Amino acid sequence: MGPVISLRDAVSLSGRFPLLAGVTLDVAGGEVVHLRGPNGAGKSSLLRLCAGLVPIASGTAFVLGHDLRADRQSVRREVGLLGHASFLYDDLSVERNVRFAVRAARADLRGVDEALDRLGLGGRLRSTLVGSLSAGQRRRAALAVVVARRARLWLLDEPHAGLDAMGRTSVDELVRAASASGTTVLLASHELDRASRLADRVVVVAGGRVVAAAEPGATGVPAAQGAEGDETRQIAPAGEAEEDGRDVA
Repeated sequence: MGPVISLRDAVSLSGRFPLLAGVTLDVAGGEVVHLRGPNGAGKSSLLRLCAGLVPIASGTAFVLGHDLRADRQSVRREVGLLGHASFLYDDLSVERNVRFAVRAARADLRGVDEALDRLGLGGRLRSTLVGSLSAGQRRRAALAVVVARRARLWLLDEPHAGLDAMGRTSVDELVRAASASGTTVLLASHELDRASRLADRVVVVAGGRVVAAAEPGATGVPAAQGAEGDETRQIAPAGEAEEDGRDVA
């Protein structure tokens, strides 16, 4: 079986501005990959590309067997994207939002109750209008959509943002369980220690390209120039201790 994500020199433009400047990346089934890099490096654009939301100007991009240059829409029902925006309807309840998203993906509604419970959105919260939720609760509702859809590929942009300690732990448990069941997870996070403990591999993005990667068991990867010109330090494999605690983002 081939990789879940296979990108070769993938370029994506917004007008004449390059969102991605030639990304090459393979991600295997069940793998958890942590994307890291400076702000504006292209991490969010890479996630959106894999979700079929931005066009490919050149290069090749296959996600879950779909050729994204030929057809970007077909893949959308098979991925779960958690972006910076929640994409939820304020005038619908939490439960109705999740059910609507699951139906739109033609997924099984039987996953809705479990997703709500696992994200702490049972009881009165399931019938609460999304417009009345706190920022953390909205984030959990958006995560519940990803979980309930039972997508084969999770694309998570700062999944721990806005969550309290319990919510962050819940995200970690969900990612581990998803990976164990064969789901592939690509996540961008500035929470380096937490994300590295989840990941099988760390991939560094800068200037719209993958500039470094660390495979399990590797001793590190070369340093790369960040988007602001600052040099990112050598990246240790996922799970290894960081020597100086500095951030690359």
